[in-house]
Amino acid sequence: MKYITFSTSDDARLRIGAISEESVIDLERAAASQWPGTFPSSLLGLIQSRPDSWKRMNELAAEALAGKPAHASHALNSIRWHAPIPRPTKNIFCLGLNYVAHLKESSAARGREAKIPEVPVFFSKTPTTVTGPFDPVPWDRQVTQQVDYEAELGVIIGLGGKNIPRAESLAHIFGYTIINDVSARDVQFRHMQWFKGKSLDGFCPMGPSIVTADEFGNPQDKRITLRVNGEQRQSATTADMIFPVDAIIEWLSKGMTIEPGDIIATGTPEGVGLGRTPPLYLNDGDLVETEIEGIGVLRNRIQAC
Repeated sequence: MKYITFSTSDDARLRIGAISEESVIDLERAAASQWPGTFPSSLLGLIQSRPDSWKRMNELAAEALAGKPAHASHALNSIRWHAPIPRPTKNIFCLGLNYVAHLKESSAARGREAKIPEVPVFFSKTPTTVTGPFDPVPWDRQVTQQVDYEAELGVIIGLGGKNIPRAESLAHIFGYTIINDVSARDVQFRHMQWFKGKSLDGFCPMGPSIVTADEFGNPQDKRITLRVNGEQRQSATTADMIFPVDAIIEWLSKGMTIEPGDIIATGTPEGVGLGRTPPLYLNDGDLVETEIEGIGVLRNRIQAC
């Protein structure tokens, strides 16, 4: 199932939707009367419930999409799309240098020898970075002059845990989304770490949907691409990850509890602006399209402010 968070022009309240190719179903309107207890007020609320609730929602969503009840249906081009989880409960966990080719280009850009890490390289982005799948990315020119892009597969944790074995890791996933890990490179290098340069407001477009794990299938065989003004800048497959999704969850959960609703950005492939000669950063008005097979496309314009 593909779930989204959306609102309408006559009702700014955020609600859960299930989408097909041409329409979205307001699940509260379509299915609340068949829900046992209080209907989830958000996608995060659904994710934080138990797998039996996920299964029930999938069933109700499938029925509603098949029936397309007029009182609960909207055309996709008539709604306001929001990030599936507009305000995460904590920082987004991120992987650095998780594709070999990107590791090499990043190392070369900094005059260093590329060395494949023995363990995942983790950092984080704040919840205030999250913005919608079709919203502008604000660029504060007083803070940075080097805005870069990074297409990434996002993982949404459904079942929490600690010290999760790799063989059980994928069973803890609710679904998958797209993340553009927008980065201020000059800020990143000035502070000699990644957190600040990755955490400027609006620097994490996310969406357009969360595709449930059962529908998405194998997370290591998906095409990931990024275009700037129609020009392809990144193109790879998630099979190229140094640490695949199951290994990421195993390492992240060692001695640390991960919780339902946690978000993991799994790293970016080669082709970022920093890795080009000379570096090719984003400009005011640039349209960035971030696409992952089976999920959809983010379309975000850079907006200087």
